[in-house]
Parts: sequence; structure tokens; C-alpha cells
Amino acid sequence: MIRILDRLVAGTFLRHFSVFVIAGPPLLVIGHITENMDDFIDRGLSVAEVAQAYVFMMPMFIKWSFPFAALIAAVFTVHGMTTHRELVAAKAGGISFHRVIVPIVVMGVLLTGVALALTELEPHGNRIAAAILRNEDPRRSWRSGFVYRSESGMTWQIGRLTAGDGHMSTVVIERPPVDGSNGLHVLAESAVWDSIQGWRLQRGYLRTLTPDSAEQSIQFNRLVMRDMVERPDELLEAPREPDEMTYAEIDHLAGILERTGGNADELLVRREQKLSIAVATLVVLLFGAPLATSNKRGGNAYGIGISLGTVIVYILMLKISGAVGGAGAISPLTAAWLPNFVFFGAALVLLARVRT
Repeated sequence: MIRILDRLVAGTFLRHFSVFVIAGPPLLVIGHITENMDDFIDRGLSVAEVAQAYVFMMPMFIKWSFPFAALIAAVFTVHGMTTHRELVAAKAGGISFHRVIVPIVVMGVLLTGVALALTELEPHGNRIAAAILRNEDPRRSWRSGFVYRSESGMTWQIGRLTAGDGHMSTVVIERPPVDGSNGLHVLAESAVWDSIQGWRLQRGYLRTLTPDSAEQSIQFNRLVMRDMVERPDELLEAPREPDEMTYAEIDHLAGILERTGGNADELLVRREQKLSIAVATLVVLLFGAPLATSNKRGGNAYGIGISLGTVIVYILMLKISGAVGGAGAISPLTAAWLPNFVFFGAALVLLARVRT
């Protein structure tokens, strides 16, 4: 009997989840398009280009749909069993509510794993989509008028970079004196990439600045900068949004910002949210299941009401805690995971109060 009940619960949950996870992304896409329509028109993007971009962004929209599809599926499954007295029959047979929802919890764990996999997959599609929506050629071979901060803390101002020949023109490099070390200011006509030596600056001036404001200047025809290890193709990449970076890439960028005295709190919050939103698939499912045991009438409207209210509260908490964490009022880790902690705590209380 237990196996039959498990198959019934798991099958019902997966059917509901499949419907809502398919219906969710189109709604999110419509909302995203509506919000950004003016920008698309100003950039002269065609309908085909916008459609192509959203195809590449689909892993992100699917991942966003996972927590809410799992919540709605759990609510509809448990509320349906409550309405049709299937929970009463299970309890009469000696099967507790907690045992009944085990298949739902197992499905939640598996879906959380899928959501975590999508978290690593989505940045690659988002990069291509961003290049299309910014009306850029993702295969471009040059970049002009930009600033780059290397891992060693040096700031490079580059007039023009061409990747084909690994050539820079009008290069200015600066590193202020820090912790007793000498500062540096370099002005060069050009620089050439060498796969062995790195970047070789050509024809310019090197000034060394000591902490006591003493200065030494020399002229050079050739200078090798071994501290700059980034290849030409890496420098071509335009600054990315957090949605276009993996967890490891955000961590790497945040480390650079912190080493150079910048504030990386907002980036760190976005980094942790990549994991917390995926784990929310399981958390909100645990929260919604015991709420759906009410025998109040209302049918589907009742289930939709519970789910919609939970979604609104969760999103508000996610936005508010993220903003507070980005401002540095609380730690990025706490800011990203606070909604999950609150909903998980509430879920434990609700599960403990359910009549078994």
C-alpha cells in the first residue's frame, strides 16, 4: 500500500510541476519584454533578434520558475488529497501526514539538484543574449577606450585593442603606493602580447612613486609587464552583469574588488543568491505542503491563493534582504539566505503542528 501511495503522490506532484514549470517561463519572458521594450526599440533590434536572445535566456527563466512551480505543485497535490479525503484515508490506515509527503520531499531534493545545474548553465546563455540585446557582435575582434583593473591591482587605460595581432595602442598604467610599496605610472605608445613573456610595452616613460612622494622617471623602448597575465581575448570581454557570470567568476571578480579597496558586497549577495534561489525549490515546497492541509472550501482558488501569497512574500524578502546586504548593513551570506531561513523555520513549525 505504501508503494502505491508513494507512486500516486509522486505522480500527481510531477504532473502539476510539469504544467507550471512549462507555463512559468513564458509569463516571465512577457514581463521581461514589457519592462525592456523601450530599450529594444531604441537599439533598433528586430523581432528575430529579441526572440533569439530570449531562447538563450531560457535556462534562467526555467530556473526562476522552479521554486514557484514546486510550491504550486505541492500545494495542489496536498490540497487535492485533503479535499478528496485521501489524507483521512491514509491516516486511518496508520500512515502519517509526514510519511505521505515523503515522495514530494524527495522530488524537491531532486529538483533542487536540477536547479543548481541550471545555475551553472544559465550564465553562458545570458552572455550570448546580452551581446545580442546590446546590439554587439559576440565575435568582435577589437575594443577601444576602456579601463581594466588587473589582479595585481594595476589600472590599465587602453586606447584600442585588437585581438587578432594582440596589439594595444595608447596605454596608460597606474598603481598607487600601497602599504609602503612604490607606486607606478607608465605611459606607452603601444603594447604587444607575447604568449611567453606576456605584454611588452613599446616606446614610453616609466615613473616610480615612493610613499614619501619622491619620484624617478626613465624612458624605455621596450618594457615587459609580467604582472598583467590576461590574454587579449580576455580583455575584449565587456563588463558582465552578475547574471552573466558563474558562481566562481563572481567570486573571482569580488576578490579583485576587495583587494583593490572596492566594495564587493552587492556582488557577493548576487553570488550567494545563485545558490539560495535554487535551494528555495525545496524550502518553499516544505512551507506550502502543510498549509494545504486545510479542509476549507475553495478548490483551485484556495491553492492558487496560498501559492501566490507565498511567492509575493518570498520575492519581497529576497529584494529587501538583498538591498540591505548590498548596502553592507548585514553580511552578504545572511542577506542571500535570510528568506530561506525564515521560510524553512516557518515550515518546521507548520509541519510540527499538522495533525498526523
